[in-house]
Amino acid sequence: MTLTDRLPDSPDPDALFDAFAGWVSEQGITLYPAQEEALIEIVSGANVILSTPTGSGKSLVAAGAHFASMALRRRTFYTAPIKALVSEKFFALCATFGPDNVGMMTGDAAVNADAPIICCTAEILANLALRDGEDADVGQVVMDEFHFYSEPDRGWAWQIPIIELPDVQFILMSATLGDMSRFKEDLTRRTGRPTSVVSSVERPVPLHYSYVTTPLHETIEEMLSTKQTPVYIVHFTQAAALEQASALMSINMCTRAEKDAIAELIGNFRFTAGFGKTLSRLVRHGIGVHHAGMLPKYRRLVELLAQAGLLKVICGTDTLGVGINLPIRTVLFTGLNKFDGIKMRLLKAREFHQIAGRAGRAGYDTIGRVIVQAPDHVIENEKAVAKLAGDPKKLRKLVRKKPPEGFIGWGEPTFERLVAAEPEALTSSFHVSHSMVLNVIERGGDVFDNMRFLLTDNHETPTAQRAHIRRTIAIYRALRTAGIVEQSESGEIRVTGDLQLGFALNQPLSPFAVAAIELLDAASPTYVLDVVSIIESTLENPRQILYAQQDKAKGDAVARMKADGIEYEERMALLENVTYPKPLEELLEVAFDSYRKGHPWVADQVLSPKSVVRDMFEQAMSFVEYVSFYNLARSEGLVLRYLADAYRALRQTVPSDAKTEEMHDLIEWLGELVRQVDSSLLDEWEQLQNPGAMPVEIVPPAVTRNVRAFRVQVRNALFRRVELASLRRFYDLGELDGESGWDSDAWREALEPYFEDFDEIGTGPAARGPAMLLITEEPGVWRVRQIIDDPDGDHDWGISAEVDLAESDEQGEAVVRITDVGRL
Repeated sequence: MTLTDRLPDSPDPDALFDAFAGWVSEQGITLYPAQEEALIEIVSGANVILSTPTGSGKSLVAAGAHFASMALRRRTFYTAPIKALVSEKFFALCATFGPDNVGMMTGDAAVNADAPIICCTAEILANLALRDGEDADVGQVVMDEFHFYSEPDRGWAWQIPIIELPDVQFILMSATLGDMSRFKEDLTRRTGRPTSVVSSVERPVPLHYSYVTTPLHETIEEMLSTKQTPVYIVHFTQAAALEQASALMSINMCTRAEKDAIAELIGNFRFTAGFGKTLSRLVRHGIGVHHAGMLPKYRRLVELLAQAGLLKVICGTDTLGVGINLPIRTVLFTGLNKFDGIKMRLLKAREFHQIAGRAGRAGYDTIGRVIVQAPDHVIENEKAVAKLAGDPKKLRKLVRKKPPEGFIGWGEPTFERLVAAEPEALTSSFHVSHSMVLNVIERGGDVFDNMRFLLTDNHETPTAQRAHIRRTIAIYRALRTAGIVEQSESGEIRVTGDLQLGFALNQPLSPFAVAAIELLDAASPTYVLDVVSIIESTLENPRQILYAQQDKAKGDAVARMKADGIEYEERMALLENVTYPKPLEELLEVAFDSYRKGHPWVADQVLSPKSVVRDMFEQAMSFVEYVSFYNLARSEGLVLRYLADAYRALRQTVPSDAKTEEMHDLIEWLGELVRQVDSSLLDEWEQLQNPGAMPVEIVPPAVTRNVRAFRVQVRNALFRRVELASLRRFYDLGELDGESGWDSDAWREALEPYFEDFDEIGTGPAARGPAMLLITEEPGVWRVRQIIDDPDGDHDWGISAEVDLAESDEQGEAVVRITDVGRL
């Protein structure tokens, strides 16, 4: 029985409250006073601003709001700042209300979009509010993590619904809102509903704060001995989190029985080379790592182990404060300053409380602890002073260690100030874009009046509003000049044609990609990879990957220049022009400039030529090889996320008539590569087509079941050997095949006769084509021969191998064993 089945016949406030409270009681839950107060206000029809600590049951209040809205036959929207939280809430609400009553919109895909309860990102609701205004089919909005209202780049999306949806009941929730009196008055004025601020500083699990000057190892050992674990150690870089986790291996975290329990829960979980092997060693010792750069399956494993109470310590980043739900007794800060992408600065009160609030588990802990570790130089000075205690002469001569250069000073006074400080007041982050203007024009009616209302009745200062008005006028003129909008003799402003699909959603450059693909020659041997380059140019830049590619390119360039005898100063000047690969850069820039003239709204977007998928495919690398080649072990989650986004974009954006057989092969290969590394990203996306789907399993499906994708994997594995052979990189070939008897010496000896006859091995499009790979399929094994493209075109040299299908399924990638290299 779902909560939907409890909807009362009469939707009066008392009946609604009693029905929901009865269901809560049957779950073994007792409502806290703040929850009860918020629910009473909601069923009475008031707006509610809920500002209560983490762990105080805001999600339960949200469920009560959805329940009340359904009873009143109104459509309710739940918004969250990131897609992962939207997805998590979607599945949770499906379990509570039944899958038929819950839908989701994320920009990537939509499911059950007409459901009475919709989970979506804030941007989706904002665009809906701009497009439909007060006529939008929205009766209630529950905005979670409302403190994102102040985010410089995204805060507009939290403000737009408040401005444009006057007939809506709003529930704004966060643990760190600060003074909300301005919002209380504003919501009441706009909606005509009373607005209640429900706040509480009382936590179900109270927090105890402390500032310590003991070395971290000693602090951890004390927490272990006093049963203050699990502890989340907060770092502000991913590298620092992993470094600290590795350093803690010297502490005996778990008993033998606990280690056995960890091993049992891990079971046959697949850890890949690189970071995976490191994580396996750490978690078996009772230490977790958790940050955004990890593969989702690794983060999920750490969460499962933590929820089972098997991890004593988790080293992670401050992403803990963005909705990540881990059972934690103690939060330990390693510092109170961070790099915000521009400069080092002290933590804001909101950031500190958002993270600290994760300590203490309702139903498990009676108290949560928040510990701030003093700066390293302070700890060392304290130790030095302690050693000299009782010797005033030596103390006077003691030279205290100074903070490192560039250190943003903080200490115990900073800690005490943050503990006592209220979260900073939320500030408006409104801005105007081409898509915003087009959405308002598409609404119809009195466009001028609608736009004037949006620009003058927002939360900005008068000075900022005037700047927004000037920008809007410039945008409108550009749209008129481009012929996108027109004004009739009667003064009506309208769009001249249908707007391109998704122009204002999460992939605004997809229509450009479709247009650019038409410029390519489908008969070109590089056609498929050129299509990939067009799609990649429309995706968000994965900065860590591009930096790694650039560093690699510069390193290779320096080596070549040194070999050519180029002097240092000239090398440094030449290096300024070396960057990461940007295929089709000139073609794309010309095409984009032309496209922008007819589609001015793309001026808000940046086209970014780059090569990640293409680079991996051209080098015939597996995921593990690619991550290792560019030293991206700490960012492999980012690599996977980018590959998954590229796969979705290729599937969704490339028109059917532009997909050749080789294009289908590449798309299948990429999808299978992502799925075998970590199936959760793609499975989550594909499960959107089935609202009742349950969360994915950790173990991915057999790699050989997708024969088309597996053939491409085998082709790439063999072609990788061809590329290395062409460069005479016998050591690397030995690294690949040494276990099967083909070490570097064996490869060198086998290829010597070839290089006596020919100077090079071809690696162009013809050399890597499917015609150059012969496959004989037998039960349990494929026998393959990769033909080498020699200059004379004889094609009588090749690499023979066997592919073990069972082992390939176990490893999640083609397991190739070389059997012969030579002439047929």
